[in-house]
Amino acid sequence: MNAPNVHTFPNTQKLSVSLADLVVKLSEESIEIRDRFTIGISGGSLPKLLAADLKNRDIEWEKWEVFFCDERLVPLDHEDSNYFLCKKEFFDQVPIPQDQIYTIEPSLFPQLEEAARKDKEAVEEAALEIVEDYEKKLISVFATVNSVKFPVFDLLLLGVGPDGHTCSLFPDHPLLDENVGWVAYIGDSPKPPPRRITFTLPVINHAHNIAFVATGEGKQDVLKEIIEDTESKLPAALVQPVTGKLYWFLDSAAATKLIL
Repeated sequence: MNAPNVHTFPNTQKLSVSLADLVVKLSEESIEIRDRFTIGISGGSLPKLLAADLKNRDIEWEKWEVFFCDERLVPLDHEDSNYFLCKKEFFDQVPIPQDQIYTIEPSLFPQLEEAARKDKEAVEEAALEIVEDYEKKLISVFATVNSVKFPVFDLLLLGVGPDGHTCSLFPDHPLLDENVGWVAYIGDSPKPPPRRITFTLPVINHAHNIAFVATGEGKQDVLKEIIEDTESKLPAALVQPVTGKLYWFLDSAAATKLIL
C-alpha cells in the first residue's frame, strides 16, 4: 500500500479549491485514457465542498459516470437520500447527463415499503433486489461480472464519521468481512435511517484514486487513529488501495492532533 497523501488547509474554501484541482486533473487524465471518468460520491458535507469550486471549472461533464458509494433506502426525493443531497448541492449546478448518474431503482421502493409492514425476512428480500439492481448498473459500466472481479473507479470521494465509519461500513460490523459482493445491504445502521446499501471494502480498495474529506474539530481523535495507527481496525483505516492512491483533505480543525 502506498502512503496516504495528507493535505491540510486553514479553511474549507481553500480545501474546496484544492479538491477541485485534484478532481479536474483526474477527470482529464481518465478521459484522455479511457474516454470517461468514473466517480463514486458520498453524502454528508462532501457534495457542497465538492461543488463550491468545481462547478466553475472547465470539465467534460458529458464524460462523467457517477455512482453513490452508499445510499439510504429511502425515496430519491427524501431528505435522507444521498442522491437528493448531491442533486441539490452539486448536480443541479453542472451538466452531467442524468442517465449517467446511477441511482438506486425508485420502482423497487413500493415493495420495500410493503415488506416493511411484514417481517424482517421480507424486508431483506426486497432490499436484496435493490442491491442486485445496483450491481447490474455497475456491471453495465464496468463490463461484465465475468471479466472483472471488482469495478475499478477512477475516483471515490469518501467521508468519515467520528466513529471511524465510511460509506455505510460501521465499526465491528460483519459487512467489513465481505470480500465477494460489490454492493451490500445493511439493515441495522447505527445511524438513522437503518436500511442502506453500500460499496464493500474490496470495491473501495480497487479504485485508482480515493480521497477522504474531513472537516471540523469533532474528527480530531478519530483521524489521529485512522491515519497514524497502522493497527487500527476502524472502517476508514481499512481503506487501503490495492494499487491506487489515497488522499486526505482536511481542514486545520480536523488535523490538529496529527503529526505532520
